Amino acid sequence: MIRRHVQDGACHIANQRALIHRLRRHGLPTADAEALLVNFKLIQRQHQEHLSRIEARDETSL
Repeated sequence: MIRRHVQDGACHIANQRALIHRLRRHGLPTADAEALLVNFKLIQRQHQEHLSRIEARDETSL
């Protein structure tokens, strides 16, 4: 399940970056979208760290 969260998170980040690009291109405000992107990145980092811990634990239990 955590691998899925990491994959989904990467998609959310890419989509948010694309949204920010579109907003800028149309001269619209991006502050809220950029703040959300920061949160997405923080959550993604947490998911990646969690996945790393799980994988490390699994490697030591082999």
